[in-house]
Amino acid sequence: MTKKMRNMARLFNPGSVAVIGASKDPGKLGFHVMKSLTRGGFGGKIIPVNPGSMEIMGLKTFASVHEYPGKIDLAIVALPARMVPRVFLECEKKGIKGIVLITAGFKEIDDPAGAELHKEIQDIAERAGIPVIGPNTFGMISFHAGLNASFTPEFSLLRAGGIALVSQSGGMSHLLGFMAMNEDVGFSKIVGLGNRLNVDFPEMFDYLMDDPDSKVIALYVEGIDGARDLMTAAKRHGVRKPMIAYKTGSADVGDVASKSHTGSLAGKHEIYGGAFKQAGILPVDNAETLLDGAKALAACPFLQGPGVAILSGQAGPGMAACDFTENLGLDIVSFTEKTQKKINDALPPLALRTNPVDMGPAWYDSEAIRKIVHAVMEDDNVHSILLLMMFASANVDAVKGLTPALKTWKQRKPVIGCLVAPPGIWDEQIKDLETSGALVNYPTPERAAAALAALWHYRVIRDRAKGDT
Repeated sequence: MTKKMRNMARLFNPGSVAVIGASKDPGKLGFHVMKSLTRGGFGGKIIPVNPGSMEIMGLKTFASVHEYPGKIDLAIVALPARMVPRVFLECEKKGIKGIVLITAGFKEIDDPAGAELHKEIQDIAERAGIPVIGPNTFGMISFHAGLNASFTPEFSLLRAGGIALVSQSGGMSHLLGFMAMNEDVGFSKIVGLGNRLNVDFPEMFDYLMDDPDSKVIALYVEGIDGARDLMTAAKRHGVRKPMIAYKTGSADVGDVASKSHTGSLAGKHEIYGGAFKQAGILPVDNAETLLDGAKALAACPFLQGPGVAILSGQAGPGMAACDFTENLGLDIVSFTEKTQKKINDALPPLALRTNPVDMGPAWYDSEAIRKIVHAVMEDDNVHSILLLMMFASANVDAVKGLTPALKTWKQRKPVIGCLVAPPGIWDEQIKDLETSGALVNYPTPERAAAALAALWHYRVIRDRAKGDT
C-alpha cells in the first residue's frame, strides 16, 4: 500500500484540522468552512490559519501551520490558486496527512497557467504521499467522524448512515444531500472529487471497500480521464460492496459542459453503461433513482429472484405499482395454493385477492391484514414484497398492527414500503420500522417499485460480474 493510500484513513478521520484561509468575513469561503467545522460536531482540534487575525470564532489563530506546535492531520485550503504551491510545501514539511483543496483556478480554466499550477501542486502532493480532495470542490463530509470539511454547514444536519456518495459535482452533492435530509436517508461520506488532483474514483473505491461505515458506494459521474482505471479498480474488489452510478453527459452539449466543469470529456454514454455493468456497478438514469437505489441496497438483503408480491391498502396505488414493477422487469407472481387460501379466508370475495392484493376491505381488521402479510412473506414464489398503505381515518391503526410481524420477519426477503400519511400520524412508526430494519419506505408507489427493481438489477449485474472475475 502506498503512503498516499495509508494516509486516506487520516484524511477522513483526522484528530486535528487546520483551515488555511480561515476568515471572519462571511464573504470568504474560509468563514463558511470554519462555521461547518465548529458547528458540525467535530470532536478534534480545529486550527484556524490566517496571518491577519489573532482569533476566529473563539479559536486562537496561527499565521501558518508551522506556528502551531502540535501535529495536524488534515488541512482545508481556501486561498487563491497562486498561493497554493507554497501552502502545499508547508503542509509537506509539517507532515500533514491529507488536504481538502477548495480553491479553483487550475486545469479547469481556459488558461495554460492553470494547468501548470495543477501539475506543480500534483507533483508536491504525490512526492509527499498526501491525498488531496479537489481542487475546485465544495469539500467533503465524514459523518461518523463528525467532520464537515466543506463550505456548507447545513450538511451536518444529515444523519450518519451507510451510503458513501462520491461525486464530480458539488451541486449534485448538495441536491442529493438535501433530498436525503428531507427523507431521513443516512450517509457515511459525501466526497466532492472536484478536479481530482490525486484522488479519483479508483482511490475512493480502494478506500471505501475497506471502510466499515460504508455499505453502499453511490457515484455521480460526468467525465473520466482514466475510464479503464475506474473499471479495473471496481473489478479488483470483486463486488464486495454494492455500487450504483448516475452518469450524465449523454447529449453533445452535456459533453462540452463536462469538459468545462471537470476538465474531462464525458465520453460515449452507452459505452459507459455497458462498462459499469461489466464492473459490477448498477447504472441509473436520474438523481432520484440514485438515492432511492442506494437506500435500498444499504438496507435490504439481496433479492433471490424477480418474484414480487404487491399488498396494498387501496386498489389504485397497487395497480400503479403493478404497472411500474412489470415495466422494470420484475414478475408479479401467482401465490401458492396454501397462501391463496389464507388470503381468501382473510378477505371477502369482493376484494382483489390475487396478486396484487387489495387489503382495503380489511381496514378495520388489523389481524386479517397481519395474516395476509405473514402468509405472503412465507410464500416460496415470492422473493420480495411491495407494501402500500395510504392513510385514511379508518386505517389509522394499520401500521401499528403490522409492526410486530414486520419486525419479527426483519426482511428475510426485502420489504419495500410506500406508507404515506399526513405529518405527525405515522411518522414515528415508519421511522421505527426503518431503524429496526423491518422495511424501507418511499413516498410514492413508483419510487418504491423502482427501488425494488434496482435491487434485482444489481443482483443480476453482480452475479454476472462475479462470473467474469
